[in-house]
Amino acid sequence: MKIRIGQGYDVHTLQEGRPFVLGGIHIEHTHGPSGHSDGDALIHAICDALLGAANLRDIGYHFSDKDPQYRNMDSKIFLKGVIGMVRDCGYEIGNIDATVVLEMPKVNPHVPQMQQVMAEVLAIRPEDISIKATTSEKMGFVGRAEGIAVYAVALVYKILDGSARI
Repeated sequence: MKIRIGQGYDVHTLQEGRPFVLGGIHIEHTHGPSGHSDGDALIHAICDALLGAANLRDIGYHFSDKDPQYRNMDSKIFLKGVIGMVRDCGYEIGNIDATVVLEMPKVNPHVPQMQQVMAEVLAIRPEDISIKATTSEKMGFVGRAEGIAVYAVALVYKILDGSARI
């Protein structure tokens, strides 16, 4: 078996009046993440972690923010494309672990729904996606409620035949 890990990170500023999308769901809030697409920093960080694990560069390489076709795009479409690329390389997801750094809105009440939505897109079990939430204790741009940051890691694996070497 060949096992690889990848790490992802994403940040977005928060803008008044923009929809708040995180983990593929809409959360009621006065501000939402800015971005060329829907600004879903959790999905973007997970995409980068999966792409990194399979050595496929990063989300911006595959879905450029300069390309008008991705304007306001639902990030679940990126996630579906990424898992297709990862599986084309022969890998499956072992697990995903992500940390959302955000002052408001509170993320924890929405974690089960985010896990379910992303698990359906990735065709894995919800329990294979860990989502944790924290604040930055009022420090920095996140602490001033100006933005969101997300860190993610993904473990992928492929079964090798008897003659392959790791």
